[in-house]
Amino acid sequence: MNRPVRVLISKVGLDGHDRGAKVIASFLRDAGMEVIYTGLRQTPQMVVNTALQEDVDVIGVSILSGAHLTVFPKIMELLKEKGMTDVLVTGGGIIPDADMKKLNDLGVGKLFAPGTNTNEIVQYINEWVEQNRKN
Repeated sequence: MNRPVRVLISKVGLDGHDRGAKVIASFLRDAGMEVIYTGLRQTPQMVVNTALQEDVDVIGVSILSGAHLTVFPKIMELLKEKGMTDVLVTGGGIIPDADMKKLNDLGVGKLFAPGTNTNEIVQYINEWVEQNRKN
């Protein structure tokens, strides 16, 4: 890989709990990735626009609000509209297993529950980017 993996970490909607997002961002940085954290209360449009401007490989959404079945599909739709089909959308938070499956079926990557080993997340992102980056 010619450049470090670029990851956008985002909190979408009214979910105001960002400790987990900040912890993940820190671990990804420690693993050598470039991380952009958007902060709280982002819209799907804001996330996708930032992803486009920052030329990211990965969008990671941290969500605890229960809006995952709205947020993730909207992000996927907007990425498709902008021709950004080579960006991994992943994330984590409080997402029931059945909903994870629905989101995976829509093209969302692996989703991580609270307590997931951070090395598993780093490995997943690195492997996905290695296999899918168009450089």
